[in-house]
Amino acid sequence: MLKKRKLGRTGLEVSELALGGLFIGSFGTDAASAQEVIRRAIELGINYIDTAPGYTGSEQVIGDALGKIDEPCILSTKMGYKPEPFEPRNAEFLRRALADSLKRLQRDAVDILMIHEPDRVEAMDWWEDAESATGPVMDILSEALETGQARYTGLGGSTVYEMAHIVDTGKFDVLITAFNYDLLWREAGLYLLPSALENRMGIVCGSPLHQGAFARPYLREVKGPSRWLSTPRQKQFLALYDFVSDCGLSLPELALRFLLSDHAVSTVLTGARSVEELENNVAAAEKGPLPEEMLEELNTIADMVPFRPMLEPLGLPFEG
Repeated sequence: MLKKRKLGRTGLEVSELALGGLFIGSFGTDAASAQEVIRRAIELGINYIDTAPGYTGSEQVIGDALGKIDEPCILSTKMGYKPEPFEPRNAEFLRRALADSLKRLQRDAVDILMIHEPDRVEAMDWWEDAESATGPVMDILSEALETGQARYTGLGGSTVYEMAHIVDTGKFDVLITAFNYDLLWREAGLYLLPSALENRMGIVCGSPLHQGAFARPYLREVKGPSRWLSTPRQKQFLALYDFVSDCGLSLPELALRFLLSDHAVSTVLTGARSVEELENNVAAAEKGPLPEEMLEELNTIADMVPFRPMLEPLGLPFEG
């Protein structure tokens, strides 16, 4: 069975592997298959599911599935993106959006209510003052805590330095971060995660496979001509693929177990599209942290490109 870790100052105990809701809906699979993934996740010991209204159909599918399951499950959702056009500075709009999320989830409350991408003003301009994290959304979070619609609050995003400013306000309990802490991208480990730890936040790592970049070795794509792949990054990928070949572990297993080797990480979100994917990920997580010598070799590979090259996309355009 999966081990559990403390989710920061919430005191909640979450399974080391959690279920991410992005692919639990029409975006990743059909509703019936998604519900089977959820049921199997609970059977395998996953006790935390994260979703968002912006994850097409995810909240509804999760609500339907959990309504048929007796086991307790820690649930987080977010405010942001839906309904459209989204009004991040309109308190009454946010209040209705939260009510709609709870209705889809078929719950009176969620364990953790998050702000979706508070670190990307170009996506949603949440803040009256970003440095102090003030704005109508904070009033809605406070209301949710007071009325029992949420037990804890959190942040979900993908930047390092902008997010760290919000984390440093000390106003939030949980951080979900993606695309900046995994096998090859380590910038969050230098700045964001220390800030979260200082504020005793639970740390949830999303997209451990970097949206499919670590699903398998993409030798043809990496070796071939590319408009986005810099020469240093190309050499780094090839070094990683050599390491995978030598160590005898699959790339997805390596990616998951790398994150679980960091005891600052409370849990890792897996975005399984099928029961088979889910079972493979759980089996990998159950093997625990990587040996120290492996971590040292992976650190050497990561140091080949310590910061993301300019204009490199977050979601890498490898073929599926």
